[in-house]
Amino acid sequence: MTVSLPLVFVLGVITWAAIKFLGIRLWVAVVIALFGFWLSHTFLAPAIESGTRSGVDVVNGTQK
Repeated sequence: MTVSLPLVFVLGVITWAAIKFLGIRLWVAVVIALFGFWLSHTFLAPAIESGTRSGVDVVNGTQK
């Protein structure tokens, strides 16, 4: 059975759980998200994308 979930939904659930159960403050979660958006517009973006795709391939078991 294959389930497709949008990445935003998954990250939202992880963020909610971190705030609810780990005691992470909301402003810290917002700062981390904004830093991620800023980082995606730097020269490191290709390396981040490659690493993310490799990680997804490992999780899905679809390595080439």
